[in-house]
Amino acid sequence: MAKASDIKNRIKSINSTKKITKAMEMVAAAKMRKAIEAVLRTRTYANLSWGTVLQLSQIDSLTNGEGHPLLVKRKEVKRLGVILITSNRGLCSGFNTAVINKVHNSIVKHGQKDNTDFILIGKKGRAVYKYFGYNIAAEFAKEDVVREVKEILPVSQMVIADYLSGKYDKIMVAYTDFVSASKQISRVRQLLPIDITADDEYLGVVGKDTRVGIDKDFVEDKQEKYLYSKDKKLSHEYTFEPSPKEVLDEIVPRLIEVQLFQALLESNASEHSARMTAMHQATDAATDMVDEFQLSYNKARQASITAEIAEISAGANALAN
Repeated sequence: MAKASDIKNRIKSINSTKKITKAMEMVAAAKMRKAIEAVLRTRTYANLSWGTVLQLSQIDSLTNGEGHPLLVKRKEVKRLGVILITSNRGLCSGFNTAVINKVHNSIVKHGQKDNTDFILIGKKGRAVYKYFGYNIAAEFAKEDVVREVKEILPVSQMVIADYLSGKYDKIMVAYTDFVSASKQISRVRQLLPIDITADDEYLGVVGKDTRVGIDKDFVEDKQEKYLYSKDKKLSHEYTFEPSPKEVLDEIVPRLIEVQLFQALLESNASEHSARMTAMHQATDAATDMVDEFQLSYNKARQASITAEIAEISAGANALAN
């Protein structure tokens, strides 16, 4: 059995760690509340703008023969660009691992491993190079608290320019969708070109778990709502001024920025939720460990006292004899 003094030092060390994890839990909880408020304020607008993009992608194909360059699906994907949103720091359980594994599995599934570049938002995304050998084309700083859409503009402007120049034939965004404080879902979503028929298993509105039917109506009815056929008319009509091309040149990049901004907000809320949960679990684990070591300390101390009493009794008996 370990000495009582060693156990006492271990208890002191664990209590110090417990104070740190408790403080980190409280900080994460405060950041989480702000992040959730930001997510809820913009989520409806982001979802409606996504619906608008889908509508425009169909209307555009009807208003001119060639279509808008950001809305036309290319025949062959020679190069894939992936925007990966992760955290800057660890101690958030499997938050980063889940989204990195998700995007890696999606790339392998579609046979694009050898022609994929990553655009990172968050330092932990570097793991895609360390563990899987992917090329990192760019890395952008990520703030813990995101307030304005202008913070995502450098990323959106770069990927739009790269897509229009032909550097990439498809742009994906990998992020963690915030469902609740205890549940976050890693998603891989096609950003460019805008295509409602894209083979994207998680294509849908943000903030909803489409796999379990929370927003099942959007996914099941999107073909009926947004796709055009000879027997149906578009569900919305748009009047373009001064011309469809000029309007689309301005509005499509803005709608893409909104989607990226919302993905960043969702990821931030998920990160702080995951860190709060991880630190709460660490605090509970530290409490349990202290209780166990306290019991061991009491046993060791009792054994030490018993040994001392036995030695004193033996000495007394020896003197008496």
